[in-house]
Order: sequence, then structure tokens, then C-alpha cells
Amino acid sequence: MNKYELALVVNAKIEDDARTATVEKAKEYITRCGGTITNVDEWGKKKLAYDIQKMSEAFYYFIAFDAEPGVPAEIEQNVRIMDNVLRFLCVRQEEA
Repeated sequence: MNKYELALVVNAKIEDDARTATVEKAKEYITRCGGTITNVDEWGKKKLAYDIQKMSEAFYYFIAFDAEPGVPAEIEQNVRIMDNVLRFLCVRQEEA
């Protein structure tokens, strides 16, 4: 099992319920693919470095999880087509 982190940049113009549902759906993809979520870090609303789809702010979430090596590719496939996710990045964390 490797340690990974999924960073999500979520649309700030949607309702709180829809934003929570988006993050829950991403977490569900992780567990469905066999990953184990270890931490969810919500950074809140932040200003974007540049406008994305005419938006200057978005909500940032970081989901840490443990999974087998093939799992991040499956998760990225699912997250890529989610409506309210503006940007995402899944990286492997270095073990200290």
C-alpha cells in the first residue's frame, strides 16, 4: 500500500450541500477502488492564481489515502468527469 493525496479545487458558486456531495463522491470513488482514507483537509475558499471558467475563487480540499499502485489512475478517471471539480491532482506522498 502506498500513501497518496488527492487535491480537489471545487467550484465556489455552488451551494454548500452540492459542494459537500462533490467531496463525498470523490471519497466514495477512493473507497470503492479499494483505498483507505486517512485524512481530509479542508482549506476553505481561496483566491485562484488565475481565473478558471470565469471564476476567481474556489474551495480547496486535500484527501490523504492509502491504496495499491493502480488505484490513483482509476480515481482520476472518475474525478475528471465530475461537474463541480475545476482542477484535481493525485500525487504519491514520499515516505519519511
